[in-house]
Amino acid sequence: MSRIENGHVVSLYFTLSLLDGVRVDGTQAGEPWQVVVGQGDLPPGLDRCLLGLAPGEQGRFVVQAADAYGERDENAREILPRAQFPGDVTLSPGMAFGFTLPDGEEVMGQVIAVGASGIEMDFNHPLAGYDLVFEVDIVSVQEGCAL
Repeated sequence: MSRIENGHVVSLYFTLSLLDGVRVDGTQAGEPWQVVVGQGDLPPGLDRCLLGLAPGEQGRFVVQAADAYGERDENAREILPRAQFPGDVTLSPGMAFGFTLPDGEEVMGQVIAVGASGIEMDFNHPLAGYDLVFEVDIVSVQEGCAL
């Protein structure tokens, strides 16, 4: 039986919740999710928790914020000029918006406030600052494969 190691392709069902039980994300019945462990597609704390699990095994893991999506960074808030947004888009608080940085990196931000002189954005990951609960059910493990 193959156990999960970095670089393995893992098929799994998962549920992601906040500590208070509020479900944030998860797979639908009948549709397992595939991911390569150890390639940065998962929060580092979850990557480590999956190591050593085998098909048919289940786990429930609490991953601290610093090991999930990081702590909230209040310096990750900026006021951007309205001209940086498409003119035909009606912006409102809570709206997510994607940007391409000069180096080509894609970043997501959330609109915090819409003002006459600019748009206040928060570039923290939406789950930054939260301890998270991951429940997993391992379906299959493939060695040395890529998605």
